[in-house]
Amino acid sequence: MTDLLSPRCAPTGDLPAVSVAELVRTAHGLRSVVLGVSKDPNAKVTVLLVSEQSGVPVMAVKVPTTRVAAAAVEAEAAALIELHTRYPDVAVEVIPRVVRTVELDGLRGVVMTAVPGTPMTREYVRGRRSRRRRAQRHLGAVSEWLGCFQSATAVGSAGIDMDAGVVSGLAARFDGDERLPEDLARLAAVHARLGTESVPRTAVHGDLWWGNVLLGREGVTGVVDWEGACLCGEPVRDLARFAIMYALYLDTGGKRSPSWGAGVDFALNGSGWFPELFRDFLGVGLRRLGASPELWRDAVLAGLAEVAARTDDPAFGRSHLRLFRHLARNAAA
Repeated sequence: MTDLLSPRCAPTGDLPAVSVAELVRTAHGLRSVVLGVSKDPNAKVTVLLVSEQSGVPVMAVKVPTTRVAAAAVEAEAAALIELHTRYPDVAVEVIPRVVRTVELDGLRGVVMTAVPGTPMTREYVRGRRSRRRRAQRHLGAVSEWLGCFQSATAVGSAGIDMDAGVVSGLAARFDGDERLPEDLARLAAVHARLGTESVPRTAVHGDLWWGNVLLGREGVTGVVDWEGACLCGEPVRDLARFAIMYALYLDTGGKRSPSWGAGVDFALNGSGWFPELFRDFLGVGLRRLGASPELWRDAVLAGLAEVAARTDDPAFGRSHLRLFRHLARNAAA
C-alpha cells in the first residue's frame, strides 16, 4: 500500500486532494477496475482498487461527473466521517471509511475503504429458482442490520415525520399537474396518521435499496452510497425505501409484469408468500421502533411520495407519483 492510501488517513480524510491518475499510478500492488457509470443525470464513476494478490477490493474511488454530483460526493464523505466519529462501534467493517479526496477535471471525489461481501444485486437478478428463500434471506438480513444500526444511533424520540420537504418538493416538481392537489390531500392524511406515533431519531442512510447492500454468509457485510445520509433523522424512511425498491423490480409471476410498479402493488394488495414477507419486514421494523405495525401501508405510501419528490431523475419521480396516486386512491376507496 502506498503513502497516498495509508490507513493512517482513514480517521480524518482531510489530506490534500490528488488527481485520480496519480492515485491509480502510484497504487502499487493494486489493480483498478472501473465500474459502470450510473444512468442518473448526475452520475458518478466508481473505481475499485483491487489487491493483485488476493483479488479483493481494498479501496473504492468515487468520482463525480457534474457539479451536482460533486456536492453529493462531498456530502457523503462528510456524513461518513461524522458517522464513524460519533458512533465508532456501529459497524467497523460494514460502513466505508473515508481515506482521502481526489480530483478529476476540477471536480472533487473521495477515496473510501472497500467493504467486503457480494452485492445483493447479483443474487436479486438471478433466475426464479428459490426466489422465496432468497427474498427471506435478503429481507431478514437487512432487517437485522437495520435494527442494530438504528438501535446504536438512536437519540430521543418524536412523531414519525415522512415529510421533511417532500410536500414542497412535489409541489415544485409537478407544478401544473391538475391532479396534484388531490395527491397532496391524500399524502397529508398519510402523514397525519404516521405522525400520531413516536419513534426514536436515528442515523439514516437515505437511499437504502438492494443495490447498496453487500452480503456474506452471516448477513449484511457492507452498506455503500451514503450520499443522502443524515446523522439524526426519521428511521422509517430507510425501512420504507428498502421495502419499496425490493418490490419494485420483483418478478411477480412466470414473466415480468407488464405494468410499471406492479411489484409494489402486488406487495400491498396481493396475497401469497411475498406480500407476507414484505408486510412482515415493515411490521417488524415499525414495532422495533415502538410504532404500530399496522402503519406499514402508510409508510409505503409516504415512501413512494418521497422518491417522487427527491429522485434525481424526473421521469423516475413521475412514475412514483403515478404509483402513489393509484395506490393511495385505492386505499381510500
